[in-house]
Amino acid sequence: MQRRRSFLATAAAAVATPAIARAQDVIRSAKASYRLVTLSRDLEQPWSIAFLPDGRLLITERPGRLRLFARGRLERAPVGGLPKVYARVQGGLLDVCLHPRFTENRTLYLSYAGEGEGGAATVVARAELAESGGLRGVRPIFEALPRASGGLHFGSRIAFDRAGLMYVTTGERFQMQRAQKLGDLGGKVVRLRDDGSVPPDNPYLGRDGARPEIFTYGHRNPQGIAMHPDTGRMWLIEHGPRGGDELNLLTAGANYGWPLATHGIDYNGATISDHKSLPGMKDPVRAWVPSISPCGLAFYTGDRFPGWKGSLFTGALSNHALFRIELQGERYVGEERLLVDRLPFIRDVRQGPDGLLYLVTYSDDGGLYRLEPA
Repeated sequence: MQRRRSFLATAAAAVATPAIARAQDVIRSAKASYRLVTLSRDLEQPWSIAFLPDGRLLITERPGRLRLFARGRLERAPVGGLPKVYARVQGGLLDVCLHPRFTENRTLYLSYAGEGEGGAATVVARAELAESGGLRGVRPIFEALPRASGGLHFGSRIAFDRAGLMYVTTGERFQMQRAQKLGDLGGKVVRLRDDGSVPPDNPYLGRDGARPEIFTYGHRNPQGIAMHPDTGRMWLIEHGPRGGDELNLLTAGANYGWPLATHGIDYNGATISDHKSLPGMKDPVRAWVPSISPCGLAFYTGDRFPGWKGSLFTGALSNHALFRIELQGERYVGEERLLVDRLPFIRDVRQGPDGLLYLVTYSDDGGLYRLEPA
């Protein structure tokens, strides 16, 4: 218990409100009153955040930088040793995720758009964060082949389950039919061991014409994945086209329909499919029409906001809001829109070791923010 208290004290000091932090007025919602605190406004297109065990934050910037927020300030120099990224349109440096045993091995993972013959693809690299602060031993362990031209729909979230297996989301690169092809890694959720090898119980292992990495398919551009803290099951959130954003509960081997079944239409108003649901395909737990452009996904398990415990949070890029989603078991119950028009383009949301919520906003003057109980 003493060790736990010591860790929390260290973590709290690492993310303590700095002199530059600014707290707005009290905001009242259905189940909590809170303040929005600005921690930094010096980030360029931040995409993801991850907490180190001592409470410091790693923050990715899409143009290809990994930043460190420590002792209440954003460190000026980026973390060194990053791989080269394809930083065009939506491509670039995207997610960052720690190994479940980071305290033992100091291993982390980066997802990014990587370029090669034929174009770009979602890549996951494994690396060690040296005590000196830079990355070493950077090694790509997965690539969502085939590569394609253009800079759209990379997916790119990473999450681990209780067994230590890694889930990676991939977009279909704005080529919708790729999501239905089992010999193609676009538009999928893949499941890997921590070294990039394939677990022996993956659903398509040994099937002719299918990639063994695939866990689920029929996805468009999934940009949020999180493990339920009680059931251990993986939840996914993904962008639809014009309408048809989805919250999905993942089942091994399942087809989630895109583009054969969708609640959305094409950007020019054309029909993509006449079907919202089809036999043999999994329906979303929740579909949004019109789109909210969901990004980032986190279950809240802390005690600082008792009324939010068990809620699922996602940024809503096109709604300029943070969505709090209530579930009852595996059933959608309702949702609440927080921070409406207070922050633009919330790209990621995470719970910190202090039980508070942290957000980053995706813009050239992007910010790091914290929600505190009032």
